[in-house]
Amino acid sequence: MYRLLTIILCFFLSGCVDKMDYANSPNFNVQKKRFQHPAGDPSDKTVADLFKMVREFSNRANDQSERQGFPVTYSDQATLSAFSESVIWIGQSSILLNHNGVTILTDPHFSGRASPVGFAGPKRVTPTPFEISDLPVVDVVLISHNHYDHLDRTSIVDLIAYQPSIKFFVPLGLAKTLRGWGAKDVTELDWWQAVILDGMEIQPTPVQHWSKRSFFDRNKSLWAGWMVKWSDFSFYFAGDSGYSDDFKETSKRLGGPTLAAIPIGAYEPRDFMKAAHMNPEEAVQTFVDLGAKYALAIHWGTFKLTTEPMDEPKVRLRQSLTKKDIALHRFRSLQHGEEWRTPIRGDTHVKR
Repeated sequence: MYRLLTIILCFFLSGCVDKMDYANSPNFNVQKKRFQHPAGDPSDKTVADLFKMVREFSNRANDQSERQGFPVTYSDQATLSAFSESVIWIGQSSILLNHNGVTILTDPHFSGRASPVGFAGPKRVTPTPFEISDLPVVDVVLISHNHYDHLDRTSIVDLIAYQPSIKFFVPLGLAKTLRGWGAKDVTELDWWQAVILDGMEIQPTPVQHWSKRSFFDRNKSLWAGWMVKWSDFSFYFAGDSGYSDDFKETSKRLGGPTLAAIPIGAYEPRDFMKAAHMNPEEAVQTFVDLGAKYALAIHWGTFKLTTEPMDEPKVRLRQSLTKKDIALHRFRSLQHGEEWRTPIRGDTHVKR
């Protein structure tokens, strides 16, 4: 328990504060000098709440999946060099997607821990299916927010070292951080602010979450989902979110995506996590709200972050899909490193 408290202290004291003024953003509270979601701040917890979470995490059952991890489909550089019109789940919220000659990488995380320090913090339980050096040419990186299991400094620095011309798209308040790590091409956007690039529209969308990398920077940067639209295909990346009406609004404004990446894990204890992390049943409802044709499950099976057994999210996902009479092939929990071509290429042999 004391080790976990030490990790939390490191989390509080690390990071930096971006002092830029975002008063023109409707999502920025000028009085509090913080970004905010209309539903409130999911991170607004008391010290008692925090200690209760630490106690429950420390007393959790050490399940087999946490000890052994999950199966991995490994790839090498030669295999990935031919990656085209497909999607691969790398792990956590990292996705590699290619369509129409453009390769997109989301929340790249290849490190052994989701932590501000390398010696402590949530440890990766399932290996990465390949290394950063194996990646094909990446055109665009989408960052959802600054939490350590989504924005990993080492992974970003290594990625830039191999591919310095990558274009990064980040929510408001994160450009300074990325540029400080060596990124040359960073576009910072507010919710609903769209840009056109190489025949696709890239647009951040509201999600119910929060941001923090240190004790001093809570909600000093924005968080977001991302919609990427081509004329014949669209991809929605939810990043990290509690369940909210944001997904209905996203579908209403932008249309239902062909493929959505939706988080299904890190949801217990429920009273602590509900506002910031959806559970599998809420993930299925998000899939329905978005009007997505297909979805892949993210944010599970990679780091031990919360108290539910690590293999529970995919089981409950399957149960919820069955209960709602949604075909299982439409919303899949892939293996780490598994490639899925159907959402992009289509499959006439699959019953829609």
